[in-house]
Amino acid sequence: MRNFDYSLLRMRTFDREVINYIGLIHEFKGRQQLYLEQKPQELETLVEMAKIQSTESSNAIEGIATTKARLKSLMADKIAPRNRREKEIKGYKHVLNVIHENFDYVPIRKNYILQLHKMLYQFTEERFGGSFKDIPNEIDMVFPDGRTVPLFKPLEPFETPYAVERICEEYDKAINKYGIDPLIAIPVFIHDFLCIHPFNDGNGRMSRLLTTLLLYKSGFVIGKYISLEKKIEMTKDEYYIALQESSRNWHEEKNDDTPFIKFILGTIAAAYRDFEERVNMVGKKMSARDMVEKAIRSKIGKFTKNDIMELCPEIGRGSVENALKALCEEGIIKKEGQGRATFYYAI
Repeated sequence: MRNFDYSLLRMRTFDREVINYIGLIHEFKGRQQLYLEQKPQELETLVEMAKIQSTESSNAIEGIATTKARLKSLMADKIAPRNRREKEIKGYKHVLNVIHENFDYVPIRKNYILQLHKMLYQFTEERFGGSFKDIPNEIDMVFPDGRTVPLFKPLEPFETPYAVERICEEYDKAINKYGIDPLIAIPVFIHDFLCIHPFNDGNGRMSRLLTTLLLYKSGFVIGKYISLEKKIEMTKDEYYIALQESSRNWHEEKNDDTPFIKFILGTIAAAYRDFEERVNMVGKKMSARDMVEKAIRSKIGKFTKNDIMELCPEIGRGSVENALKALCEEGIIKKEGQGRATFYYAI
C-alpha cells in the first residue's frame, strides 16, 4: 500500500503559477480580516446565499438535485425531504452548518471524519453512513444525465481505515511539525482522501466539506461567504481532469499532484476575488437599479437573473427583475430567450 509521508513536501519545489497563487491567497487573507471587522453585519447577507449554493452545487456535481424553490425551503427547514435526494441535500446542509459553527472543535482525525459522514446520511434509510466502505469502488466522472465514466481505482476496503488514519496524522505533522503552508497541505490531503475513496458513497461531497473545514481551521474563511462548491461545479470538467492527471501512478507513489493543487488554489483565489467584489457592494446605499448595473459591469458575456441575484444578495427577486427590465428599457442591456432559457448581455 502507498506510504503517506508529508515530510517530503518540504523538499518539493513548485512552479511560478503555484507560488503566485499562494502569495495572492495570503494577500486576500490579510485583507479578509479588515472586511470582517468593518462590515460584520452586512457580510451576514452573503452567508445564507453561500450555504444554499454550496449545498446545491456539491450535490449537483454528484447528480443529486431538486428544484430551487424546494432547495430554499429545505435549507430554511420549512418542508420535509420527500425522497432520498432531498434527504441527502438536507444532510449536507446539516454537516455544513456544523463546520461553519464548530470548525475549531472538529479535529482532523479518522473518527471525526466518520462522524461527519454519518451526519451526511442521517436523514436517509442508508446504513453505511459513518462506516468505511465494505466493497471495492472507483472514482467516476458524473454527467448531468446520470452517466458515469470511471477515472481511477482507489484502495481496497481492507486498506482504507489505516490509510485515512495515516493521512490525518501526516496532515497534522505537515501543519504543526514540518511547517508546510496549509495551501499546499490541504489540496495534498484532499487529493489523497479522494484516491483512498473511503466510503461506499459520499466521497466527493465529503472531500468538499473537508476542504472547507481545513481552510477554516487555517484561517481562510472564504467558504463562509462565497461557495467553493459552486466554483467547482462551474469548472467540473477541469476538476475531473486535474484529479485524473494527479492520480496517475498514485498507487506506485510516482504521481504528480500539481494539477490538483493548482485547481484547488485557483478555485480559492477565484472565490476571494468574488468576495472582494461583493463586499464592496454590500451595505452601500444604492438603489436596486444601480446595484444591478454595477453587478452587470463585473460580468463579461451573457448572464442570467440568478447570476445577478448571487451578486446582489441584499435585494429580492422582484427588485432584480424590475431593475433588469429598467436597464433593458434604457438600452444598457438586452434580453434574449424566454422562460428558463432567458439571458441578458450588455450592449
